[in-house]
Amino acid sequence: MSKQINVALIGNPNTGKTSVFNALTGLNQKVGNYPGITVEKKEGICKLPRGVKAHIIDLPGTYSLNASSLDENVVIELLLNKNDKDFPDVAVVVSDVENLKRNLLLFTQIKDLEIPTILVINMSDRMAYKGISLNIDFLEQKLETKIALVSTRKNKGINELKDLIANFKNLNTKPCLQASEIDKAYFDGLRKAFPNQLLYKLWLVITQDVNFGKVDRNTYESVADFKIKSKSDLKRLQQRETIKRYQFINEILKEGQTIDLKTAKDLRIKLDRILTHKVWGYLIFGIILLTIFQAIYDWAEVPMDFIDSTFASLSEWAKSVLPEGPFSSLITEGIIPGLGGIVIFIPQIAFLFLFISILEESGYMSRVVFLMDRIMRKFGLSGKSVVPLISGTACAIPAIMATRNIESWKERLITILVTPFTTCSARLPVYLIIIALVIPEGRFIGLSYQALTLMLLYLIGFATAVGSAYLLNKILKIKSKSFFVIEMPNYKLPLPRNVALTVVEKTKAFVFGAGKIILAISIVLWFLASYGPGEAFNNAETIVTEQYATANLSEAELQQKIASHKLEHSFIGITGRAIEPAIQPLGYDWKIGIAIVSSFAAREVFVGTLATIYSVGSDEEDTIKNRMAGEVNPILGGPLFNLASGISLLLFYAFAMQCMSTLAIVKRETNSWKWPFLQLVIMSGFAYIVALAAYQLLK
Repeated sequence: MSKQINVALIGNPNTGKTSVFNALTGLNQKVGNYPGITVEKKEGICKLPRGVKAHIIDLPGTYSLNASSLDENVVIELLLNKNDKDFPDVAVVVSDVENLKRNLLLFTQIKDLEIPTILVINMSDRMAYKGISLNIDFLEQKLETKIALVSTRKNKGINELKDLIANFKNLNTKPCLQASEIDKAYFDGLRKAFPNQLLYKLWLVITQDVNFGKVDRNTYESVADFKIKSKSDLKRLQQRETIKRYQFINEILKEGQTIDLKTAKDLRIKLDRILTHKVWGYLIFGIILLTIFQAIYDWAEVPMDFIDSTFASLSEWAKSVLPEGPFSSLITEGIIPGLGGIVIFIPQIAFLFLFISILEESGYMSRVVFLMDRIMRKFGLSGKSVVPLISGTACAIPAIMATRNIESWKERLITILVTPFTTCSARLPVYLIIIALVIPEGRFIGLSYQALTLMLLYLIGFATAVGSAYLLNKILKIKSKSFFVIEMPNYKLPLPRNVALTVVEKTKAFVFGAGKIILAISIVLWFLASYGPGEAFNNAETIVTEQYATANLSEAELQQKIASHKLEHSFIGITGRAIEPAIQPLGYDWKIGIAIVSSFAAREVFVGTLATIYSVGSDEEDTIKNRMAGEVNPILGGPLFNLASGISLLLFYAFAMQCMSTLAIVKRETNSWKWPFLQLVIMSGFAYIVALAAYQLLK
């Protein structure tokens, strides 16, 4: 069997690169980060003919090898470093049949690096619709490559692409044009000074701000026979290179591509007039958001009830079959309730990812970015800031990474600092359980009060992010150039395969990421709640029996009193009592205080923590929602989770910086502890004040 080959999937944004990646790898893929940096790295395994396996890396989208962002630097650094373990044996450049001219710029640059390169022309199913015809033989001859005509929607051309990848050794590695002719004397001098180096690689190292192993551009500039050029001269040469490449591309497309404009049917312009309209555009976006939040509630109700009751039954069953003892108690009162506190929200989180994926796949999200740029400019942000703010509804960590395509450092920093205000999926379990407890059922013009409350929380988070950005724009004295360029991709029906893969991968990452934390915290919390120091805990049975000797309590009621006494005097009870004075004015008891502190590891831990605390010492298993609904306010009486305390909690979680991982990523992106520390102090302080005001007004 042949060795595993490395395949780099490269292309401009919006060429359908991810669709090709999904078609090649299916479920054999994983998402991580490049070593030492927080740029997302997608890789997968593809089985090729004759038992060959291909390790496929989906590189970040880039328009050319003239990098202007960190994402684009990743592409160049990999293509220049043959010692990298992921250095490609073959590069697959994905282009879009409707934007072939622009896409071929990147292709010609990669060919100059003499890496075996395949050109994929994607979305070929749109050729007839757009009146496009291609002379593939002519294009292959002029571009010195092999071309795969692919339609991931119709599942055509994928097997042919796999054959080309398997036979990559037969590909011509000759450049398709001589870019060095833009300044023959300069490049001849470069060639003479470094005869053993690839000419175009030298050019990229000199002109790009990239990390290329141990090689530094100063190495080249220090050679005596080599004439150094200024930055402005190099920039002019880059422009001449781009012009030369486009001249070459225009020449071959004159004969290789024909577009019949009479045949082309275009609904895009008409749709854009409506969807980006200064009135209708915002109205349509608002209706879409309302529909999403209503569906999250309506569609997920049945599976959530099933999961909730299943975990309650599982805990009861485990208690009946396992022998009494600490291990059984850990399983039934710690692990099962803790995990049940996160698994219950899988349906709603999956539906959220489903809708976000559909909006992105259809091309609508780019219109939202364009639409919101009009508003964002007034608050010191750009339209590109909308991408992190909207993707923050999934998770703040990749959202903060997504700020890397914002060219202005000031706009990027402000976006990083305000993105955690956006409601992420980790807050969703907290919101959903509290809303279910304190917001009455009922409908207003067909929309449930609970769905409207959820949408309001999302809007409050977004409005706070934008308002904070306005203040930061006034406060931060950072000079930075700003410009906004966005590509409007064609509208297309989302591929069910892509949407399904996104939902599965994102939900799996959420569940397993949160699950590991919750499992660990559940075990710790169970121990802290099941054991305690001193006589008050160890002699709980005697103390409580004597205290209620004349109360005529039933055996079940007496056992409940003993369990409550033990919990109150356990390690966790003592800790909770210590912080209770600080949180009592917000309407919380010590149990909620423990849940808030533990949820600093991850916001979604809040529900799992309460589920664990309420389960310890309880003989009767019940659903998480019923346990929380049954809690009584120790001071005022009545339900602990009422409208006042519920709204207070919702607002606290809307504004508080309750996530260690987000703080770590902010530190990494800003290269300073100053900004995450300020985030933690200001956001938590603001959350406390708002929650306090809400409770005092509503109680």
